[in-house]
Amino acid sequence: MEQPRDLSSDIDMSRPSAARVYDYFLGGAHNFEVDRQLAEQIASLTPNLADTMRAGRAFLRRAVRYIAAEGVDQYLDIGSGIPTVGNVHEVARAANPASRVVYVDVDPVAVMHSRSILEGDEQTVVLEGDLRDPERILADTRKQALLDFDRPIAVLLAGVVHFLPDADRPAEVIASLRAAVGPGSFLVISHSTYEDQPQEMLDAQKLSKRTATEITLRSHAEISSYFGDFALVDPGLVHLPLWRPESPGDVDEHPERFGAFGGVGRAG
Repeated sequence: MEQPRDLSSDIDMSRPSAARVYDYFLGGAHNFEVDRQLAEQIASLTPNLADTMRAGRAFLRRAVRYIAAEGVDQYLDIGSGIPTVGNVHEVARAANPASRVVYVDVDPVAVMHSRSILEGDEQTVVLEGDLRDPERILADTRKQALLDFDRPIAVLLAGVVHFLPDADRPAEVIASLRAAVGPGSFLVISHSTYEDQPQEMLDAQKLSKRTATEITLRSHAEISSYFGDFALVDPGLVHLPLWRPESPGDVDEHPERFGAFGGVGRAG
């Protein structure tokens, strides 16, 4: 894909973007050569990484289907990337055509492409925002008046919290988001882990330092703590393919190989 003409001149196109690398692994078209080069380098160390990305997206789709079946029709998707493959609003609207989604991402290129893809869709909004500043995200979301905070909202943090180092206080950030939504709301988290991982996966993780968003791997216990007083929905926080698989064939013989845990919590 060629560089769009309307990109701001202060965007560093010489540096790969985590959102666009993710888009590449998912088979999307919204990525640049610098992103593809990093993706191929990572893939050379971890040949199953594309499968891991797809497992993460499949988990998100299952989580959204579950939440939609519980009657929730509002979604705040933070760290949304580029909604081209298995996107949240399409999955949610399959269950309820009235579903509304606010997409938030820190990457201005991802935001620009998302707005282009969703132009004219009055049930979605795309915001540029940094998870490290949850109050700003919440204020901007309220300003759009698309989501009703007096009703249940699903906050989606799929594959994004591991981009916050400990110095950015991820537990406090997520607590702010939990406090902003009311009873019956949901919190979805998928997060990379070092537990049960081979050395090649840990080595590939180090390549994330070449992007603006380095990955921090965390333990099952630490990721579980991010749900706070939200009750984890069965089967709890598990390796991605183990969260409510839709068929026996969806469960890999070694689900730990995907290197991430996923879970859904519900506010009482």
